[in-house]
Amino acid sequence: MAQLKNENEAFMVKAREERALMLKEAKDTKDKIINEAKDQAKEIAAKIVADAQITINEQKMAAITEMKNQVGKLVIEISEKILRRELVGKTEQETYIKQLAQEAKFN
Repeated sequence: MAQLKNENEAFMVKAREERALMLKEAKDTKDKIINEAKDQAKEIAAKIVADAQITINEQKMAAITEMKNQVGKLVIEISEKILRRELVGKTEQETYIKQLAQEAKFN
């Protein structure tokens, strides 16, 4: 009976060791999966941020280009009006230029 008890005790020790090993392996696997998921999430977040920065820069350049085009058109319109109107003196030219600048519509 004592031998059976000793065998049971040894079996229980071995079972506890195996259980501890299985729990450790499960924890290690869990940690590995979590770390991989975190790394993947960081990569995805970095890509999203980079794509957003590219989009922002593209929109910024488009806005700057549009503004330059509008300013260029405005300058051409004012220049055409000045050239079409025959002006006698410098004072009259300056007054007319100021008037056109005030009348210009900025969109």
